[in-house]
Formats: sequence, structure tokens, C-alpha cells
Amino acid sequence: MDPYERIHVPVGADAHRWRTFEGERTVVVAARTVTSLVRVLDVVPEVLRDDARVSVVFAYDPTSAFNDGVLDQLRSLGCRTMLWPQLAECSPDLVISASENLTVPPGGYPVLVLPHGIGFQKQVPDSAGPGTRLSGLVPDALLAARRAWLAVSHPAQEAQLASFHPGTVGRTVLVGDPCYDRLLASERWRERYRSALGLLPGQRLVLVTSTWGTESLAGRHPGLPAELLALLPTDEYRVALVLHPNVWSGHGAWQVGVLQRTAVEAGLTTIDPTDGWQQALVAADVVIGDHGSVTMYGAAIGRPVLLAAFGSEAVPDTAGWALRAKAPWLDTSQPLPVQLEAALADHRPDRYDLVTSMAFAAPGEALPRLRETVYDLLGLAPPKRPSRTARAFPLPLPGATPPCSHLVRTTVTSVQAGAVEVELERFPAVLAGELAETADTFRHLASDVDEPDTRLAESATTVLVRAAVFSSEDGRRRITELLADSPGARLAAVSGESGCLVGVRGGGTVEVAAVSGSCPDPGTAAAAVYTCLRLGVPPIGVTVTVRRGSLGQELLLRDQHSSSTGQPLVSRDRTSAAWGLPPSS
Repeated sequence: MDPYERIHVPVGADAHRWRTFEGERTVVVAARTVTSLVRVLDVVPEVLRDDARVSVVFAYDPTSAFNDGVLDQLRSLGCRTMLWPQLAECSPDLVISASENLTVPPGGYPVLVLPHGIGFQKQVPDSAGPGTRLSGLVPDALLAARRAWLAVSHPAQEAQLASFHPGTVGRTVLVGDPCYDRLLASERWRERYRSALGLLPGQRLVLVTSTWGTESLAGRHPGLPAELLALLPTDEYRVALVLHPNVWSGHGAWQVGVLQRTAVEAGLTTIDPTDGWQQALVAADVVIGDHGSVTMYGAAIGRPVLLAAFGSEAVPDTAGWALRAKAPWLDTSQPLPVQLEAALADHRPDRYDLVTSMAFAAPGEALPRLRETVYDLLGLAPPKRPSRTARAFPLPLPGATPPCSHLVRTTVTSVQAGAVEVELERFPAVLAGELAETADTFRHLASDVDEPDTRLAESATTVLVRAAVFSSEDGRRRITELLADSPGARLAAVSGESGCLVGVRGGGTVEVAAVSGSCPDPGTAAAAVYTCLRLGVPPIGVTVTVRRGSLGQELLLRDQHSSSTGQPLVSRDRTSAAWGLPPSS
């Protein structure tokens, strides 16, 4: 769309000459910010589903400080869009918006305003002056003209609005919250969302969410995702970040990417501001947030919540304000993993029931109620086809790419004849600090062959290939190449046909196979061999039980040329000297 282009269909002076669908009514969707546009797009297609009597056109209002991305979104969806001045010429039958700060041209048509969050819980900067205004409250002119209808999710919001502006009395309609209804409907797909995001069994998803503004979590603690990733073992935790669309629009995706670049390299999943946060929220095990709506939604669907910020713009005596008193706080000066574990252990699913009851009424009824309101305002009988109830959100896009390099810590918990038990922890090397060693704890740097950071690649103790499966002969050849290309590495590991192949510089090649279940990944296999070497145990004919958080895997280390019984066929590979170990071992 050319920003100066006028459209001639489906609205315009001679639109009847060009259109295909002979609509009886015209609805204009006001598009002012990405946040409000996405919220309207979530419900309008369902409300007006299959009804050719209603033509829908979008009007772009560029006056918001957060207008960036609106036109891109409209283009990507194929929305027929006109510029805001043309709205004065087309006389629609209804304007629908989730952005309340509209200057609507004079006319007799009503304006239905949907909330773009939970209720009316923030004071936001007023674009018309230096002060602030209540988020969700429309301009005086619309109220004075009795043209505005404000959709609310709870009866208490009617009283709240009346206390702020008497012109809202009689101009509210109790709809409920369509987004909350969809989140509830999506709970049955929780495991599917987790799988689509790439979460492994036993992994916990920490969702960090922030509204916009200097008092938000992102404003106060922009480095929190990286801090979490540095301290949480990657086999046990994943971290995702949901930023309010106004952050992306106000500062640009490039700036956001620069600020979170190291965290992304360490495995952070950054959620698209227009789609996906709902699925990530349902998939989450714990939510770290602020006074934004996503935090509130997380509490409402029973997730443990930790508050890392809470802005002074929050409105007292609202559901969000009640969450502030109810939820525990994250102290960023104290160990973060301990606080996460405590939040998970202490949580009860009904912890926030009282807060939820203050925010949402008529759960499950939002779409039917909204449909009834829209058709009433249009003066049309609703289609005879029954209105749909809330639908689950679609499966999300895959999650982030795992980090290419890990600082690996192995803690030996038991050593017996032919058997070793190890606890394995891996941290993103790009963020990890020093990991101290003891007599039973060893550390090493493991880097994937695709690691772009030369500093990490050249410092690696272990070089890994994850992306291919090699035959025995090709695997040995690849290991030789890896060790030649990485003179500082002691081990190289690749995926083999029946397990992983781990080559030791100056020693032999070990096949690491699972006693039962799926094959180990090359990083786990290499860690098992490395631990044996540090213990002074030749890594042949040894069973190593590796525990990663709540998961355990029993691995058999054997000579690559072993028989199917697992017994080594090359006896010299069992000697200490063959593995660079002192004879006494």
C-alpha cells in the first residue's frame, strides 16, 4: 500500500462499480498500533465469519508513537486498507478498534472499543498533551457524542470507568475476555506447544515477559534473560522472552536484537510480538514479569509468577494491583535458580483465583457476547449458524537454536568397578562464568563444529558434530579431521549408527551407546568419556550413568570394534597408556 493511495473498493464514491460482494453493512477496523491491531484481528474474523452481508475495511491511523509495523502487518495479511482521512468520506456502519485514543470524524455511526489488555490498569502518556490518561478510556468528544461503546471483561470495570469519567455510564458492555477464553481452551494442547517449541522431557520453560516503559521489567532489567541463561543448566531449563509490541515498535527490531544478541546466541527464544506469546505462556512452567497483561494472564491460568518490576503507572484497586500484593518478588541480587525452584515448589494452581475473579467474568462466553454486540450495533440479525466458542491457538513456530558451545560440569557421585555415576550440567559458553573444579567435579568446554566464535572454537576441549550420522569408517575419518583442525581439542565426537563415536587424541575411538532408550547426543557421550579420563579410568568396558536434572541415562562405553555382546575385541585399548593415562591408573 502506497501511504498516499486512496482505495476505491470496497469503499469509495463509486465502489459499487468495482466490488464483487454486495455488502449491506460496512465495518471499519481502526489500525493504530500493532498491539491493538493484533487484538482486533484475533476476534473479528470469528465474529463476522462467513457473513457476506458485512464488508470489512481497515483504516490506518499513523498518529501513534507506536505506529511502526502496523502497515507491515496489514500488508502481510492482505487487509484492504485506507488512510485515516478517507474514513470521513465513507460513512461506515460501525468502527471497531482496540486502540481507544482515536480522533474519529463526525458521524452517526457507533465506535466499539475493545481492550487490548486486561481491563483499565495503567496510566499511560497522553499523546494529546504532557500528562497521562487511563489506558482504555476514549476521548471526551466520543463520550460526549454518545457514540462510543466500551467492552469490559468484568462488572467492576464499569464502576472504575465511571469514577474516572461520568460519560462512560451507560456506555459499557460486558463481553468478557476473548484472549483469556482462548488461553483456557489451549491448556489441553500444552504438551503439543512444548514439543513444537523444542522443549525436551523434563525441561522447564521460564517465560520472561515485559510491558513497555522505563518502569517495566525490560526497562529495569534488560539483561535478565542473559543472567538466567548464564545460571540455568540448558538441559534443565529453557528461557523465552515476550516483549510488549510497543517495545519492538518504539525501538525497532534491530535494537531489540542487538540488546538480546548474546542471550539469543545462548539459546534465548524471542517470541514474535504479533503471534506466539499465548502458546509460550501455556507451555511455560514459571513466569517472570511485571505489571503487564501477559503476567496477569499467566497468573490467571495457574502458572507460578515472580515479579521483577512493577511500575508506578499501575492503577490501584485493580486486579493487576492485587497481583502485586499476592505474587512473590524476584530479587535480582540473590541467586536466581534458588528463587525459581522455590517458586515452583511453593506454588498452588489456585493461588491467584481471587485475582482472576477480579479481572474476568463470564469465562468462555466472550465471542458469543461480542458477536451479539456487533450485530446489534450493525442492526442486523446474526447468521443462523451458531457462534463458535473459544478455539485453541495454533501450534507455534519452532523455538530457538541451542547454543553452539557449552561449558560442561560433570560431578562424579559414585565410582565402582566398571561403573561410574555422573551429574551433568551444561551452560551456554558465551555467557557462563568460571566453574570451579574439585576432586570429584570436572569442567570442559564443548563446541559444535559450527561454532562461529573463533575464541570458543579454538579453546574447546571437545569438538562435536550433531547434524549428521556417520558409519564407523566415516566416523573415524571425520574424528581424525576434527582433531587435526582443532589442535587444542582432546576429544572429538560424532553421531554414529548405533551410538556416538568419541575419539581421544593420542588414544582410541570409543563407541558410546545407550543401554536402553534413545542414543545419547555427542555432547553427553563426550562428557562421559572425558569424565572417565579425568578419573584415570580407561573409557572401555565401563558403564556411565549420566543424570541431567530429573533425567538419567545409562551409557555403555566400549571399543568401536566390540562384538554385539559389548566385549572389547582389541585388548590393547583397555590399557591406561592407550588413553594417555599414567600406568598406575
